[in-house]
Amino acid sequence: MSIETTASSAPDPEWERLVNDYHASPVTAPAVAAELAAPSVAIAAPDPMGDTPLVPAWTRTTGGWKARGEAGRLNSVRRFRRWVRRQATEHGHSAQTYRGIRRTFHWIQGTEGVQVATARREVQQAQHDYKAAKWGHDKRLIPGKEKDKRRREMETAFASSTTAMAKYRAAQQAARVRRAVRGTVALAPLATAEGVGLHFLGGPGGLLATGSALAVLALLGRRTSGGELYDDRDAKFGDTRTLTDSMLNQVYRDAKVIGSDEVLELLTPCTLTADGKAWEVEFDLPSGMPAKKAVAAKAGVGSALGVAVQQLNQALGDREGRIRLRVSLNLPFTGEPTPGPLLAVDRVDLWQPIPMGINLRGQEVSTSWVERSGLFGGEPGAGKSAAANDLLLAAALDPTVALYLCDGKAGADVTPYEPIAAMHDTDGDPKRLLEILQQVWEAEIPRRRALAKEHGSRKLAAAMAAVDPRVNLAVLLVDEWSSYGAAADRNDRQELERLLRLIVQQGRALGIITLAATQKPDSDSVPTGIRDILSIRWAMRCLTPQASDTILGQGYAAAGHNAQDILKSQRGVGIYMDGEGAEPELTRGYYYDDDEVALLLERAYALRAEAGTLPAGAVSLSDQLRSLRDHQANILAALVDAFDAHADDEGRPAEWLPGVALLEFVTASGLSISADSLGRLVVRADEEKAKRVWEGTRLIGYPRSRVLVTVRDRFKLGD
Repeated sequence: MSIETTASSAPDPEWERLVNDYHASPVTAPAVAAELAAPSVAIAAPDPMGDTPLVPAWTRTTGGWKARGEAGRLNSVRRFRRWVRRQATEHGHSAQTYRGIRRTFHWIQGTEGVQVATARREVQQAQHDYKAAKWGHDKRLIPGKEKDKRRREMETAFASSTTAMAKYRAAQQAARVRRAVRGTVALAPLATAEGVGLHFLGGPGGLLATGSALAVLALLGRRTSGGELYDDRDAKFGDTRTLTDSMLNQVYRDAKVIGSDEVLELLTPCTLTADGKAWEVEFDLPSGMPAKKAVAAKAGVGSALGVAVQQLNQALGDREGRIRLRVSLNLPFTGEPTPGPLLAVDRVDLWQPIPMGINLRGQEVSTSWVERSGLFGGEPGAGKSAAANDLLLAAALDPTVALYLCDGKAGADVTPYEPIAAMHDTDGDPKRLLEILQQVWEAEIPRRRALAKEHGSRKLAAAMAAVDPRVNLAVLLVDEWSSYGAAADRNDRQELERLLRLIVQQGRALGIITLAATQKPDSDSVPTGIRDILSIRWAMRCLTPQASDTILGQGYAAAGHNAQDILKSQRGVGIYMDGEGAEPELTRGYYYDDDEVALLLERAYALRAEAGTLPAGAVSLSDQLRSLRDHQANILAALVDAFDAHADDEGRPAEWLPGVALLEFVTASGLSISADSLGRLVVRADEEKAKRVWEGTRLIGYPRSRVLVTVRDRFKLGD
């Protein structure tokens, strides 16, 4: 598209003034420079008769000239690329030149060859007749009258042969003359141009003349043998890999989006993206036409372009009737996944937006999960668990976030998170899920509501967390709700649904992020009353449009956002809708393999250990004892570590150690205790005081079980 033909998106006040002045009174003289409102802007003179094109004034400014130059450069590059691709076809200039040479040769040769061939055939027939008559005449036993008759026939055949031969030679001569004349007509200009060029310009002149001759021959051979002319305006994008303005209008006409007499108003030229992976353009549909009509015709537009629907992306613009079109040169999201950004960070603040994936334009899609909840769905193998990991791993790297993880399919997706999870269920047990939901509803939400009230607010916010360490976020994951519902009795199922709905409704403002994930998105997987209040949606590959609508919302598939269109090769790709009212966008989630997940969770464990936010079950017994800051607790912690230090090859702690070994370990830990004091601290039964063999010597020692009993009795820790 030429910049000169692009309608300006903003009105031109100077042009309006000129038009109004023209209607008010005849224009007798152009405006003087002093009357111009903006001297730096060159205003086109009024054109009452319409003799010159209407060129917007902004195109004559510095920015306008720059835009025109850039458009010219892009158009030149496109034309050159189209020319290069054209050369390999029958419309290429070499093919045209060959056809021109062949057609020139055929014209010089003319149609006289048919007359010569006819005359030659007549000569051959006359000679054959003469030979037959002569053979009949030469028979000696024929009577006299018959002999005279055959002589006359032979003479007649001889005369016919002579006449035919004369006619044949005349036809040959006429053909030679006419071919010579046509050859002179065809070649004389070429020879003259070549001679003149060589005479006046030397070698360059000869080359110029030769190029001109080839151009003339190419012009003669422009039409193919079938009579077709080259016209890239009729080509499809799938054939040329170039999007043009005329092609775009024809595509939307063929797709029945606009009428045959309607045109699209292009707001930007058709340009190749900086990464060279797609063509993009933004345009307005004809007045009164909703954008959803074009979006719903995705299959028709893809067919008219000659590409797969997966290569086509139509996004709604900033107002109704505006479309941002992107046509990828190849199927997007079929290569290696993008490495996850969490590998490069030490810690995450979940109060801030977190990266969830990459969109079609290669831009990072970040989402704020504060006061949000989500629903991820798709068929098995679509990448749902990997998508959920984007949130869970970010939450794990924030040591203040509490994790409540429930996996109804009893898989291993959340097993690596167990050491840092406040509560978890990896067995698909509905009773355990009920305990977790009750803990969140009966303990977490009241505590958070009290905190919000203490800060004089109805909800928790990042500003509160900055000054009060008690204010934090929590993530509740419920994977495969239908599996829990199938395993629970009726009363438990109703109670589970009631608690989850209450948590989603009231927990959002109190910092509880709920994420539901399912492989079979329907009302049985996630109850409708809960699904409708989950704001963030991510529809991975689905088997039906109805399944896609179950995740995104009713009508999105018909509007062109159908997760059924996602290919199996596009693993981890889904239609992502970030919050209420957001336009769905094809997004590929970041992927973390098992080793990367383990590495990130090790980092998360260390962060939580340092911050003191590990769940009680995840903190070792010795660390729990030391956190009491009691001398006897420190002694018992050293004793527990001593048994762990003498673990067997399979990692099991020693069941018994001699008192001497225990005292040495305690002393090495920087603590001081005598044998008597140790005996009074860890009270043993008489049978536990019996000597046992230790490195070839019988010694008195302590069983590990007695130390653990002491810890439990004195400090209420351990089992």
